[in-house]
Amino acid sequence: MFTWDSEHTVATFLPIIKREATDERNFGKKAVSWALRQIGKCNAHLNTVAIETAREIGQTPSRSARWIANDALRELTSDKVRRKLRRK
Repeated sequence: MFTWDSEHTVATFLPIIKREATDERNFGKKAVSWALRQIGKCNAHLNTVAIETAREIGQTPSRSARWIANDALRELTSDKVRRKLRRK
């Protein structure tokens, strides 16, 4: 289970994820998307923060960033993830 300290530590990676979201390389896009989605599946609070971050990323003009945002939002807002987080 996450504690405040570990949640805070994980959340410190979000600015890095935002910064790297414009990487057009295929593996770069996948890595950023994967990191954002995994953070958002840890608990309900981090899910909310990851969704907000994905929406911010989606507002940038970069095609790569928009792809990352859509990919992350698709999973993080899915019923499957929501049910899993409610059980925690």
